[in-house]
Order: sequence, then structure tokens, then C-alpha cells
Amino acid sequence: MKRIFFLFAVLPVFVFAQSEQIQVTDLTRIKQVSEISTAKNKIVFTVNSIEKNEDRPLEYDYVNNLFLVSDDRKSVTALTRGREGVSQAELSPDGKQVAFVRRVKEKSQIFILPLNGGEPWQLTNSKYGASSPRFSPDGSRLLYNVNIKLDELVNDSLLNPAKALPPFSMEKPGFASDDYLLKNKQVKPNPDGSLEEIRAYLNKSAEDKKTRVFTRLNFQGEANLNGDISFNHLYEIEVRENAVARALTSGFASYNGASYAPDGQSIYASTAKDSDEHPDRENENRIVQIRRADLSQKTLLEQAGTAFRGFSVSPSGKKAITVVTTTGGLSYGQAALLNSDGTGLKLIDFDRVPSNFNWSPDEKTLWFVAQSNGGSPVYKLDIASGKVTRITDFESGITQLNLLGNGEWVYAKTEVSNPNELYISNADFSKNTRITDLNASWVKNKKLSYPEKKIYRNSAGQDIEFWVMKPVNMEAGKKYPLVLQLHGGPTAMWGPGEASMWHEFQYFTAQGYGVVYPNQRGSGGYGKDFQFSNYRDWGKGPQEDALGAVDMVSKESWVDTSRLVITGGSYAGYLTAWIIGHDHRFKAAFAQRGVYDLTTFMGEGNAWRLTPNYFGLPWEDEAVTKIRENSPYTYVDKITTPFLIKHGDNDLRTGVVQSEMMYKSLKYLNREVEYVRYQGATHELSRTGNVRQRIDRILRIHEFFQRYIAK
Repeated sequence: MKRIFFLFAVLPVFVFAQSEQIQVTDLTRIKQVSEISTAKNKIVFTVNSIEKNEDRPLEYDYVNNLFLVSDDRKSVTALTRGREGVSQAELSPDGKQVAFVRRVKEKSQIFILPLNGGEPWQLTNSKYGASSPRFSPDGSRLLYNVNIKLDELVNDSLLNPAKALPPFSMEKPGFASDDYLLKNKQVKPNPDGSLEEIRAYLNKSAEDKKTRVFTRLNFQGEANLNGDISFNHLYEIEVRENAVARALTSGFASYNGASYAPDGQSIYASTAKDSDEHPDRENENRIVQIRRADLSQKTLLEQAGTAFRGFSVSPSGKKAITVVTTTGGLSYGQAALLNSDGTGLKLIDFDRVPSNFNWSPDEKTLWFVAQSNGGSPVYKLDIASGKVTRITDFESGITQLNLLGNGEWVYAKTEVSNPNELYISNADFSKNTRITDLNASWVKNKKLSYPEKKIYRNSAGQDIEFWVMKPVNMEAGKKYPLVLQLHGGPTAMWGPGEASMWHEFQYFTAQGYGVVYPNQRGSGGYGKDFQFSNYRDWGKGPQEDALGAVDMVSKESWVDTSRLVITGGSYAGYLTAWIIGHDHRFKAAFAQRGVYDLTTFMGEGNAWRLTPNYFGLPWEDEAVTKIRENSPYTYVDKITTPFLIKHGDNDLRTGVVQSEMMYKSLKYLNREVEYVRYQGATHELSRTGNVRQRIDRILRIHEFFQRYIAK
């Protein structure tokens, strides 16, 4: 095992002259902590970095590697290097070895790396792949996930020796049963043969990827069309070479979020509430306890119209916490405490959606993180009283929160002054020490713009928080263009603690723009009522909030109101198109991967449930649903703002037809419009897509705006 040592962070902090502006290629310099695992006061973490591809000029690769923090917290050791990749790292309870996932022959497999020296060795060799390793409390075994396609499960002689068929219908028209799923090797494909031979020929065409046949409701993934149903099953294996794994679950239902009970004798997981229902139509789930001795299952939590997110058990194994989410229509999660046997469920009075739970050893306190008011603060729940107290600020984003055995905390943090670092804090977060130098060295010489929070009171009486960032080299007496940056979701939330837009906002302020970004009604992080306040109103109300923010900022002397521009992606692409169809103040607009017609969205995108959840169904009464009224495409003839439209070829969350309808219609109307399609790109282009395309996207926004606002 080769090790690289880095020293950093517990040195005195010096103030350096910040003179360099953020460049577009600084995107490639940002490193992020992606996972943290702790045990026995040991800390390992993975870092996601972007590295040049030496074989392809201008191209980059994403690389994940594993690091170990020294016991004195003054150095970091690189445990892995190179481009093989590491993910889902998990420390053993004794802190002596790490399990992680790596690709082998196109399948994910689990590896074990001893921390006292030596190379990683492969533990699993599953033909279906293996992921999400979790050590048993005594460290002798690993629990992991295996994802199996339905046709593989049906024909697997070990997992399905009886050749059972799923209890739900595959909904293939004209077939009374699903016997066709069983592979019959005796029937030879023959296009000129009998009906059975013709069917074998058609099945072979699908197997050879000459056709795609869909009979399911949810056939769109993120990047590829997918007619296959798959199931997540749980396996267990001893942590030793040549160990043979055993399946803990079976059947035509998935098991998710699995973890060992503190005594190691059972496993908690969530699974479908009704396994007889087709997975595409089953939104409810239940929490089960699986006994390792005989693999029997006991249902602990089950409620009609409800899904449970996570099941975190206390150190003694007596208590638990989960997030209760309603299904059907708009959903919102609320934390609930209960006994680990499923009794005594009690909702917590906290109007945010918590995650990343940490129990105190005495089980009197629960710590967690929740997005709120532009940041991701740490909160503390007193178990006895039910009182929730915020511990950290709204100006930063805390992720990967882990409680160490000595009472300290380790976590990753995003803030305006630094996009991401690893920190250690004392028990009450009063002393915070940065222990990595992922970005600090290069950011310290950059001239940054710091956002100022403001509040707009809308006509519904809601306080709309928004932030303003001034150009970094602003001169007194000069005026500057202002870009309105909108967020998607629509339940996303932006703020100083949000990581994904750090580089883009800083780049635009470095280019001489002011930036304003609001959390319009419907945003997450402000409670259930606020999040649902855009029901059947994606356009008019959110437009008021966004333009109200622009109006307030426009009163400042440095803003050139003749050079306003607007952009946003996904739902924010929708809102951008909506606004320029109803307001003509902007000199140019750029809508990215948006939704513009809510009827076609039902078939074009995998996020199609947003239409029935927020509005209703297209064939229902328009006077009630307001689907056409809320579609920006309805007002396409009112758009006169110069418009750049962007979509990725493989974006199946919103679908390219949305952009092409808008583009073709505007082109027909002889409006100033340009359409950019990114080859191979998905909906995640701006966050985790091809790096060269990500750079192109930012430059394309800037260049298009400059056509209309350059002076």
C-alpha cells in the first residue's frame, strides 16, 4: 500500500492579498469530501477530484481516492491513488481495516484494505455486483447489497429454484400469465417459423439491443431508457479470503437502507408494503427486522399512505428514529422517535426534513443536519423534552456529520470562503479546526464576492429570502449588469451553504456581473407550508418572488437596470421561460434542461409525477388543474427576449422534446433564439457531467449574455 502524506491546517492562519479572479477552469481545481467513516476515533474519507485526461486533450476525469486522518489530526495519508476509484468506504468497528467498492469487469465489488499495511484484496465476486458494505458490530461479517434484474432473478437456479414468477402482473397486453419470462432454450428464434419461434426471434432482438420493449410505467432512467425491473437484495459474507456469501432476502421485492442491530443478531431494512403490487405503482413501504439465525422477518412499521426513510437505532438497540413521509401527491418528511420494536411512534415538532442522525452514547440527545434558510445547520434534539435547538449557522453547509468516540465531531463543510473541507469540532461546536487543504491553498489568493442576505415580503405575506453578490472589482460610480439565477426542484434551496453553485456564482461576479438568487415560494428549507405554497402555481407566484428580489436590488446605485439577464435549470428553466413570457425587462435569457409544457412532460420525463402531484392529470378539468395555464409554452408567442435554450441528449428527467418544442416555435415566430444540445449529457450536466461540457456551459451563458449587454 503506497501512502502519500499531506500536512496542513492546524497552523496559524495568515491573511493573504486576494488579487486573482475566479477563472472558468477553476472548476477543475475544486475537490470535495464525498464520504466519511469513523470508528475507534479513526477517520477515513474519500475525496472527489477532477484530473486531466492525458490521452484526450481538453478532457478530464472524475477520480475518487481514500484518505486516513492521523491520530494527532495533523496529517492525512492517501490510502489509494490512481484512477481505479473508491466509493462507499466503511471502517471496521476496531478501526483496523476499510471496506470499499471498486469496479471489476464492469461490476462493482467489495475490497478490504488493512490499515496496518498491505494492498487491498477483493472480498466479493458476485456476478450481479456488490455495493454498500456495512460491517457487523463485531467486524467479522459484511452486509451488502446486490441488484438483480427481474429476468435474472426468475431464471436463477439458486435464488429462485422453483422458477417462481412475480406475484404482480408484468402488464404485457394480451398475455394471461408471465410465463414468457422463463427462458425456454428449446425454442429457436426463427422469423419464418411458428408463433413461438417468432416470439423467440423478437425476444432475441430485444436481448441484442435491436429493439426496446416497454410494458412498465417507469421506463426512463437518468441517462438511458430502461424496461428492466430490478430488485435490491441483501447478502452477508465473512470478512476473510475465499468466503462464500449467503443471501439474506429473496423474492420480488427490494430491501433498502439496511443496517445491523447493535447486537449483530438481526438486520433492519425497508421493503415494499405490498410486494404483490407492481413496483412502479407501490410507493408505500414498511420497516422490517430480519433475524440472521433463520432469516424470518418481522414488520415493525407499516402505515397506509406512508413511506419511512431510514431507521437509525440507538446504541443500546432500544430506541430508533425514522423520517415519516406521506405518499401520493405532494410529500414531506417529518422525523419520528419510537421504540426499536416499532411501538410508541411519536412525531417530532420540527418543520424541516432531517438527515444524518447521530445518537449520543447516553441516548439522551440526537444530532442531525437539515437544510434550512440557505444553509445546512446541525441541530440537537433533546429526547426527553422533544425540544430541537439549532447549533451551527445558516451561512454554511454541513454534510457527512459523524460523532467520534471521544465526543468530537468530524464533518465536511461548504462556505463562501471555501467550497469544501474536512473539519473536526469539539462537542458543542464552539471550536472548529480545519484538517484538510483540499481547496484552501488555491482559494486564499482568489478575490471572492460575499453574498448579502435580503428579504422580500410578497403579496401572500411570505418572507422571501434572497442573496446579492456584487461584482468583485466593483468601482464606485459605475453600473454593472445583474443576472437573476433561479434554482430548480422546485423544492431545491440555494444559499451561502449550498455547494453546487459556488463556482458559477463566483465566476459571474469575477466577470463583472452582480448575481441575485432567491428562494421563491415552493423552495425547500422553509417548512411544509412554504414548500407547498406553489401548488397549482409554478409560474405567477414564484415570478412575483423572483422579480420582487430583482426590484429591490435594482434600487441600488451600482445596478444597471438596462442590462438585466436571467438563467436557471430544470424547474428554473421552466421559471425562466415563464418569466420572459410575462415580463420583458431582461436583455437576454438562458433556460437549461427545462420543462415548458406540462402535458407532454407526462410522457417525456422520468420526473413526470410532478404534473399530477402539483396540478392533476391533463385530461381532467383545466379550470381545476390549470395545467395549460401554468405551462410556459402556452405563452410562447409572447416571448420576445433573446433566448438561449440548452438540453442534454440523454436527459430523461425532463426530456429534449420540451426544449425542442420551445425552440421550433420561437424559430417559426422569427424570434432571436438559439438551441444547444450537449452530446451524451444527462440532466446532471452542470453538477457531475462531462467536465469539458460543464466549462462550455458556463462560457456559453456568459458569451450569449455579452451579445446583448456588452458596452
